[in-house]
Amino acid sequence: MFRCGYDLSKLRLWVGLLVLAIQAGCLTPEDPARSLHFESIVVDGHSDTTPRFEDPSWDFGVRHSLSDGDMDLPRIREGGLDVQFWSIYMGKRDVSGEAIREALERIDAVHEMADRHAEEVIVARSVAEIRAAVDDGKFVSLMGIEGGHIIEESLPALRNFYRLGVRYMTLTHSFHTSWADSSGTTEIPEPLHHGLTEFGREVVLEMNRMGMLVDVSHISDETFFDVIETSKAPVIASHSSIRAIANHPRNMSDEMLRALAKNDGVVMINFYPVYIDEQAAQKARLYFAEHGKVLASIFKDQDIDSESRRRLLSAHFETHPVPQTSLDVLLDHFDHAIQVAGPDHVGIGADWDGVASMPIGMEEISDLPRLTAGLFARGHSADTIRKVLGENLLRVLAQAEDISRALSQTRLLEAMASEDSAGESHR
Repeated sequence: MFRCGYDLSKLRLWVGLLVLAIQAGCLTPEDPARSLHFESIVVDGHSDTTPRFEDPSWDFGVRHSLSDGDMDLPRIREGGLDVQFWSIYMGKRDVSGEAIREALERIDAVHEMADRHAEEVIVARSVAEIRAAVDDGKFVSLMGIEGGHIIEESLPALRNFYRLGVRYMTLTHSFHTSWADSSGTTEIPEPLHHGLTEFGREVVLEMNRMGMLVDVSHISDETFFDVIETSKAPVIASHSSIRAIANHPRNMSDEMLRALAKNDGVVMINFYPVYIDEQAAQKARLYFAEHGKVLASIFKDQDIDSESRRRLLSAHFETHPVPQTSLDVLLDHFDHAIQVAGPDHVGIGADWDGVASMPIGMEEISDLPRLTAGLFARGHSADTIRKVLGENLLRVLAQAEDISRALSQTRLLEAMASEDSAGESHR
């Protein structure tokens, strides 16, 4: 019975018109997976777009073609990405101080990019700042040092990177450092330290004290278990996949997933077909055997500018596409990680602009809602998907902040007690 002024005949008319409009395609019911995606805070753990920020001819604020990279601000908005960790990376450097200098320049480029787009982009330094910025509709930039070689065995360098906004460090890249062993990339290198050295453990503990996340991607299995034993805070794998699905040294075994879960950490799934699909990896080996020399010559040519280099690479990849895999294979990695580590310990670490190809249907950041749709279609709950999209990483970062405060307070109390003891001894 309608008692609030409703006219039943008019209500039936409006309902009928609405049904006709939906049937005609004028209106469509809201897609629950898409709604979930755009209502969630979406965090990605790893992008190598960062060097483009140093290129004055490349504008983050305008749309670029897929051949000109995976990410820019318009496509990020379309993909519903809220938070991105930008990789601060360079390879081995032989000259002392060179890696630190290059890292500072790359960090500066991230800040300069954010300043150029200050109405839409912010570099955040805490979970509170991240959540506030997302609420304000801003895109949040964070940074991760990719490779412990970049600090050049200097804890002061590590601390200053943190002060500049770096919130994680990957302990190695594809080669050993003087204090930690790497997993390698194409093949497993001979162990140098069989895990962490004493200085390596000191690095981990100093990161805990500051609130910087320890990133276990790229490190050897022995190093991983040394980190788990040493760290007082949850750790992350910023861009790693699952070894039970694809047997690659960069991926995590089930034993490692269970240890990571016990540590309360997060594995952020890498999208690179070579890492997630053994058939794609085999095809890629053949591809690079055929095209490697041409690509190397383009990369190493010092007589062309960055814009020309991008055009040459784009033309090559358009004519000779790199092998891909399916979105279903990627979803298999998420399924397995959620099953073994648990829904509280899985996230996204795609490796945008850092690898030669992405899965079909996930070629650029604007495709990211398809991941949520895929997880939804496979029966994962909205709560699980929301955690995977970003809440798990934000939880771990908040825990690192809390542990940092507790360790700093303990350090202060110990220093005060030491001063009191010294004072007593002089009386």
